[in-house]
Amino acid sequence: MRVIGGNLKGKFIHNPIDKKTRPLKDMVRESIFNILEHSHNEKIHFRNQIILDLFSGSGSFGIECLSRGAKKIYFVENYKNTLNILKKNVGALDLKNASKIIEKNAYEILGDDFNNDKIDLIFLDPPFKDKNINKLLKQFKELKIAQKYTLIIIHRNKKFKENFIDEFKIIREKTYGLSKIIFGKILL
Repeated sequence: MRVIGGNLKGKFIHNPIDKKTRPLKDMVRESIFNILEHSHNEKIHFRNQIILDLFSGSGSFGIECLSRGAKKIYFVENYKNTLNILKKNVGALDLKNASKIIEKNAYEILGDDFNNDKIDLIFLDPPFKDKNINKLLKQFKELKIAQKYTLIIIHRNKKFKENFIDEFKIIREKTYGLSKIIFGKILL
């Protein structure tokens, strides 16, 4: 896997080799970034943005954001094998100063983990079998890390029917192969 855009374009990203981790496919990642850079409703200007990458895996989403000018990435990952790959990628691409790796279960994050930063973009890529997305959405609101304009992107299996909390407004859904990408915002 390689970085697809920005100043790190073409740089190699290591992937875990075990079957427990499902890396974000290049085509899906590229499609997400095309929407983020060119759409009207979901457009993000990455320069100086603070991003939260939950269930980070190898870090490909957050690394892509940094490559495009994001100010800081908070990676949240706790699976040991994947965590080692994430650290290897951040180190190899010299991204330590612009990133913080939080070695926790995503459901155990605290406001203190984010140094009082407000998050501009949240990317959620939990295991497809995870059914607790609403708990995370409520957590963002309770921790006061999301802002009125914070965009939330959720990667799910296209077969899953989600019943999101009322405070989560879906802006767009796209399907790519087995993946469904949901763009939305928390109503504050």
